[in-house]
Amino acid sequence: MAYLREEKEKLEVSYPLNAIWEAIPKVVAKVGWTIEEANEEKHHVKVKTKGAFFSYPSKLVIDLSMVDEKTTQLSIAGETPVTTITSVADYGRTKERIEVFVVTLAKIMSG
Repeated sequence: MAYLREEKEKLEVSYPLNAIWEAIPKVVAKVGWTIEEANEEKHHVKVKTKGAFFSYPSKLVIDLSMVDEKTTQLSIAGETPVTTITSVADYGRTKERIEVFVVTLAKIMSG
């Protein structure tokens, strides 16, 4: 029996929305994931991560919104399918993948 593990993260970053939007494909490429869908008008992206041993790929849904000219709000929702067999090995994997995205984004934006 399979079910989804879900995690959500909201944060504000001190970069303009367009700079974050342009960095997202770089982040996804750097960590070896794929963009499944991107809507530039709505600043909405769906990303598929890689799976691992005893782990299914996660899907991350990233939405950007402008707080002001220099600040952007990121809303990241992740979900990973798990089974009764993979649930123990996969515990925390969705949150970890969201953190990988955020840390990689920070490195790209500061570099």
